[in-house]
Amino acid sequence: MEDPTASNVTPPANSSSQIIIPSPSSVKVSLESRINRLINANQSPSPSRSIYSDRFIPSRSGSNFALFDLASPSPSKEDGAGSYATLLRAAMFGPETPEKRDITGFSASRNIFRFKTETNRCLNSFSPFVSDDGPGVSHAPIKALRKVSRSPYKVLDAPALQDDFYLNLVDWSAQNVLAVGLGNCVYLWNACSSKVTKLCDLGADDSVCSVGWAFRGTHLAVGTSSGKVQVPAAAAASTFCVNSSAASASAKRTTTFLIDAAAAADAAAAAAAAAAAETCGNQTNRAYIWDASRCKRTRTMEGHRLRVGALAWGSSVLSSGSRDKSILQRDIRCQEDHVSKLAGHKSEVCGLKWSYDNRELASGGNDNRLFVWNQHSTQPVLKYSEHTAAVKAIAWSPHVHGLLASGGGTADRCIRFWNTTTNTHLSSIDTCSQVCNLAWSKNVNELVSTHGYSQNQIIVWKYPTMSKIATLTGHTYRVLYLAVSPDGQTIVTGAGDETLRFWNVFPSPKSQNTDSDIGSSFFGRTTIR
Repeated sequence: MEDPTASNVTPPANSSSQIIIPSPSSVKVSLESRINRLINANQSPSPSRSIYSDRFIPSRSGSNFALFDLASPSPSKEDGAGSYATLLRAAMFGPETPEKRDITGFSASRNIFRFKTETNRCLNSFSPFVSDDGPGVSHAPIKALRKVSRSPYKVLDAPALQDDFYLNLVDWSAQNVLAVGLGNCVYLWNACSSKVTKLCDLGADDSVCSVGWAFRGTHLAVGTSSGKVQVPAAAAASTFCVNSSAASASAKRTTTFLIDAAAAADAAAAAAAAAAAETCGNQTNRAYIWDASRCKRTRTMEGHRLRVGALAWGSSVLSSGSRDKSILQRDIRCQEDHVSKLAGHKSEVCGLKWSYDNRELASGGNDNRLFVWNQHSTQPVLKYSEHTAAVKAIAWSPHVHGLLASGGGTADRCIRFWNTTTNTHLSSIDTCSQVCNLAWSKNVNELVSTHGYSQNQIIVWKYPTMSKIATLTGHTYRVLYLAVSPDGQTIVTGAGDETLRFWNVFPSPKSQNTDSDIGSSFFGRTTIR
C-alpha cells in the first residue's frame, strides 16, 4: 500500500537536470538538528572552529588567587583566544619571542593596563598600620621639599648693631628700603640700588632702640632710650632733623620720632633740614619731627618714661611698647601725644604686632605673657600664660584669620599657635633654641623663625605640619633681628656679630621655583655705613 504522504516524481529520461523536492518531514528534522547544535555548542565545540558569544568573560589566568586564600582553577585546554594571542605575539614581536613572557617581563596573560606585578606579600602587609620595607615593595612617591639656598646671597657689615634681645632695630619698607638702627644712628639701605643713606644721629648720650616703617613706606618711627636728642654737624648730609634740649637727669623721657623719609636722597632738602635744626634747637623738653622734603615739623610724640623697644603700625595708629611696662596708642590724626594707654604687663614690653585687618594688637613681654587687645580696649581681651620665658617673637598669619604665632625665650624655646577667634591654644613645638623672631610668608603657608641660644640658626617651617623645610646657619651670635622684603621672597637677619645677611627663603606667588631679584645683582660683602 502506498504511503499517502510520500510523493515520488520521476523526470523524463531525456531531462538534462534533476529536481528534488524535500518532503516536509525531512525539513522538520533538519531544522531541529541545527537548533540542537547551536544550543549544545558550548558543551561540544566544533574541533574546526570556536563559537564566540557577545558577552565579555574576563580571563582569570593572571589573577593571584593565593592572595585571598582561594584555590586556583584547574588548567584547561588552550582555547581559540590563546591561539589568536600566540599568532598576534609572533606577528608583533617576531617568532623568537618567548611563549610565556614578553620583552617587558610581564606575563602574556596579564592585563596590559596593570600598573605593576604582584609581589609576594602576606595579607597583613596591606594594612595601613604595618610598615613593610622588604625587597620588591613599591612605595608611593613622596613630594620633595622645596630647595632653599643654605647660603646668604648678600652680607652687609653693620658696626655697632646691638646684641640686645629686647630691641627691634631692623625693618623693611614697602618702598624696598631697609632701615637699621646702629648705635645712636639710623641708616637706610636701598635694596634696588644698594645705596646707603644716613638718616639721623641721636648723639653720644642716646641710642636707637626700635625702628618701624608705616605701611606705605614713607614714614619711619624710631624709638629711643632717652629724650635727649640732638643733630650734630655731621648730620648735614642727612635727610631730616630732630632736635631737643637736654632733659633733666632726674626726669629723662623716652620719645618716639616720626620721620618722613620720602626725600631721603635729596641732598638739598637735607641741607635745609640741618639749617632748620640750628634755628629751632633752643626750645625746651621737646622732640621735633621734620618733613625733610619741606623742612617742616610734622609731629611731636612723648609719653614713655623708659626706652621704647617695640613699635607696631596699624592703619592710622602707631603703638609703642616700653620698659616702663606700658603700651601707648598714638593716632597720628590727633593732636594728642597718645589717645590711650594699655596696662597689663608686669615687665618690659618687647613684642608688638597688629593683625592684618588692624582689629587686634598682640603684645609680648618679659613677664612671659602674651596679650591680645582690640581697637578700643585698655585691658587685654585675651591672656595667654603658657610661655615660660620672655615673648618677643609674634606674628599674625596672613592666610588664616585669627591665627597667631608666638615664640618664647631661652627657658621656653617653644613656638605656639593660637586661634584668637575661638580663644584656643592650637599647638606648640619645641625648637630647642631661644626664639627671637617669627615671620609668615605672604605667598605660601610657611613661616620662618630666628633663634639665639644655643644654635643661632634660622629655620623655615611648613605649616601646619611644622616640618622643617630648611635650616640656615652663618651667624655667630644670636639672630635677634628679622625683616621680610615687600615681595615676600627675601628675608634679612641681623645678629650681634654685626652683620646683616640676606636669604632667599620663600617662593613667589606664581612659582615656587622663582627666586627673588631684590638685590640679586649686588653680591658679596659690603658695609651699611
